[in-house]
Amino acid sequence: MAGHIPEEKVDEIRRSTDIVDIVGGYVELKKQGRNYFGLCPFHGESTPSFSVSADKQIFHCFGCGKGGNVYTFLMEIEGYGFLQAVKHLAEQLDIELPDHVMEDDQPTERSEESQIVLEAHQWLAKLYHHLLRNSKEGKEAFQYLLDRGFSEETIKKYQIGFSPNSKDFVVTFLEKKGFHPQTMVKAGLLSTNDQGDYADRFRGRVIFPLRNHLGKTVAFAGRALGKQEPKYLNSPETELFQKGKLLYNFDLARSAIRKQKRVILFEGYVDVISADQAGVHNAVGTMGTSISSTQANLLKRYVDQVIICYDGDKPGVEAAAKAGQLMKETGCQTFVARIPDGLDPDDFIQKHGGDRFQKEVIDTSETYMTFLMSFLKRDYNLQIEGDRIAYIEKVLQEVAKLDRAVEREHYLNEIAKEFEMSLDTLKEEVQSIQRVSPPQKANQDSQRSNDRVPRSTVRKKLLPAFHNAERMLIAYMLKDPLIADKVQEELGGAFNISDHQVIVTHLYAYYEDGNPADVSDFVERLEDHSLKDTVVELAMAPVNEEVSDQELYDYISRIQAEGSDRTDIKSLEDDLKKAEQQNEHIKAAEIAMKIIEKKKELKNT
Repeated sequence: MAGHIPEEKVDEIRRSTDIVDIVGGYVELKKQGRNYFGLCPFHGESTPSFSVSADKQIFHCFGCGKGGNVYTFLMEIEGYGFLQAVKHLAEQLDIELPDHVMEDDQPTERSEESQIVLEAHQWLAKLYHHLLRNSKEGKEAFQYLLDRGFSEETIKKYQIGFSPNSKDFVVTFLEKKGFHPQTMVKAGLLSTNDQGDYADRFRGRVIFPLRNHLGKTVAFAGRALGKQEPKYLNSPETELFQKGKLLYNFDLARSAIRKQKRVILFEGYVDVISADQAGVHNAVGTMGTSISSTQANLLKRYVDQVIICYDGDKPGVEAAAKAGQLMKETGCQTFVARIPDGLDPDDFIQKHGGDRFQKEVIDTSETYMTFLMSFLKRDYNLQIEGDRIAYIEKVLQEVAKLDRAVEREHYLNEIAKEFEMSLDTLKEEVQSIQRVSPPQKANQDSQRSNDRVPRSTVRKKLLPAFHNAERMLIAYMLKDPLIADKVQEELGGAFNISDHQVIVTHLYAYYEDGNPADVSDFVERLEDHSLKDTVVELAMAPVNEEVSDQELYDYISRIQAEGSDRTDIKSLEDDLKKAEQQNEHIKAAEIAMKIIEKKKELKNT
């Protein structure tokens, strides 16, 4: 549970924190009654279903089912391990933790080998940066970076380094630190030949550390200074480093992204660094690969607006089209920044400066639909009538996908003016397309929610009376230990839903230890995430402030009746099995009919 942190310290930090303040740093919350509501950061939605209770210090999304306390929230939103979530809050509150805790800040879920590899990356990042600034060989690399326009401050901020052109320098360094060479080969830090000799994989290169979202170096990108091939060399994918799951600079840009409520998406790390130095601090990069759905959904958690700023050449424009489509599917407002003369962002900044980049590229970015209308023209010769009609039909299919009528009207007007067509004709065509394929956004939002948490769709169904009785009973038990005592005396653990049995067993023990009713504290003691979500959902359920003994006993009676009926069915099923074994076919048929009737009764109650 609390790992290396004393339990009382974990409780102190949690009780000193207001979950509304923490969640409010990520989600725009509005108070409605006693709770706060906002758009869920964990799945796409257009109507707020994400609720935060200041009284109970918990959160719950009625759409995707996620819930928990302040630690759970930070672990979900930031990808923290438990220790990291506690440490994060402790630092904000200026609460001291034991020294051994401050040294051990890695999630316990990682394998032992991955922990070793992660540590090796931290040591090498420091070594490479030190060699850049303090070695004779590093001077050439340092001058190269200055000539490229990187300031000393930027070089330090991004811990850019240099690996000397020596096969065994880094090998010796790692061995002295206690790292086994073969493990370092698997990690992509060293290479080996047929004779079994080891060498630094990145030797003779400028080194760019690639960090995860927690700021830990998990890979490297190397750029050759001379004629060495390949010119660019990246770490291979490992358990720690998967290109499709990480965004370059996300750890440093996160606060600016939150503040500005938009993100600028680049292709490569050099573009990101150059843009950041030019004053674009909300910049992240996909490390030269196409953006993945994982990366797109990560950005959607933080912002509603994304500006794609890829290279201005043909491959860059094509990549921007694909990235824009994916970002649109997440529900983000998507824009594309166009860079003239086929330049890449870094080239433009070096040639024209940061101010012009901000004003002429970022600030003049166009909507994805405007970009797409221009992009699609590359496939058609608009001087030919057939191509012109085909192009218009293709654009209308895209316009038909737009949710907002004002957007559709705007782009239809643009098409009507450009091709001297009737606006009414274009509207009729769009309506015809929509009748066949209506706009998908709402369906996509729902689908994403269902894909994430299939169980949420089950909860929307009408539940049997006994199931509702169990849920109501637990909701009241979470509010009052005296109610839990009454239920324990009358019912014990005889709940019919297995998750409910586990929850009440934990709850009885929790109260027997002398703890008060505190849902935020109780869920922290549960290890199963599914149980945590269920407890939070029940705690957020609308129930009366007080409940009569009669209502409690009605719930208990309904639960007991269900248990009795299930016992009867089990007994009948045993009888049926015995009758079939003895070839008493008539008796078996009679028993089977009784079972069917019993199950019908259960289904209707």
